[in-house]
Amino acid sequence: MATGDGLLVRVRPRLGRLTRGQLLALCAAAETFGSGLIELTSRANLQLRGVSDATWPGLMDVLVEQGLADPDRERERRPQRLLAPDWRAGDATHAAACLLEARLNELPALPDKLGIAIDAGPAPLLGEVSADFRIERSAEGGLLVRADGRALGTPVDSPAAAVEALIRLAHWFVESGGREAGRMRRHPAPLPAWMPPVAAPAEPGARLALGEHHRGRVVGLPFGRASAAALRAVVEQDAVSAVRVTPWRRLLLEGEGVSIAPIAGLLDDERDPRLVMQACPGAPHCEQASVETLALAERLSGRVAGSVHVSGCAKGCACQQPTDLCLTGRNGRYDLITSGRADAAPIASGLTESEVLELVSRRRAR
Repeated sequence: MATGDGLLVRVRPRLGRLTRGQLLALCAAAETFGSGLIELTSRANLQLRGVSDATWPGLMDVLVEQGLADPDRERERRPQRLLAPDWRAGDATHAAACLLEARLNELPALPDKLGIAIDAGPAPLLGEVSADFRIERSAEGGLLVRADGRALGTPVDSPAAAVEALIRLAHWFVESGGREAGRMRRHPAPLPAWMPPVAAPAEPGARLALGEHHRGRVVGLPFGRASAAALRAVVEQDAVSAVRVTPWRRLLLEGEGVSIAPIAGLLDDERDPRLVMQACPGAPHCEQASVETLALAERLSGRVAGSVHVSGCAKGCACQQPTDLCLTGRNGRYDLITSGRADAAPIASGLTESEVLELVSRRRAR
């Protein structure tokens, strides 16, 4: 995808996991073929920025060689599969994901943004993450398949049955006009009779907290971004054997005895506001943005109570929900919005960064 700083290349790791070697190769590729910046998205993808038309072919060769991209373009375009990051080899999440991967060619042609969540641990973790079809654990302890936007799902008796039902549901989605709706949540057609919504999902679990984890250690990425150098520094620890991606700006480092020493550019404190503040790439990374966003967001970190969104333009790509404080770029300056989205009416307009910081400080002092 073309952006203000070149091409953005999105990587979807198989089963949401990269080996130590794969991540080190990705860091090298980000520096060799791009700007060296790596982003972790809300759908647990990794993004490399600053790739050019000239460097893109070489990058793709590396990604295919490392098993981070499928050489079959049509297979690579199959829907995003998002796994709960705490899966264990052989458990229901892992089994369903492997079974679905083996049957990807049986899925119909689906809208580009459509996704699948495989979240069959004891307590679902991905309920708030964007996905259209879900394999989950039910409140009774069994498995269910649920269409996004529906409170209840359909019980199934095994991971294989869950995959079978999901593929069948995907075909129904297309045949009943779902492509026009674009997403399952927006599709108005009632579910087919063979997909009765009768089972409630289990109570949701908590997202992975920063710090020690029974598989290793969880680290955070400020604003969902980190340099390849920072990621290389943490992965080069001998104890790290693999890395799992999450949709929450966190990476799970697998391995025993992973160091707790802080690494510049990564987060180790669950209270750090940069884990939850919203900021798009801004200028010069995005052609639509007229202002920088990341530097201002960094300076606002810890100085504002409540939710914060810094947007390079009124599109508000990083956050479509109202926030307590929103700053929107317009003609090289900032509009300040309270309790609204990036496209809402501002209470102050045409602010410089210094004026924003002064105004925020005055509001905080009240």
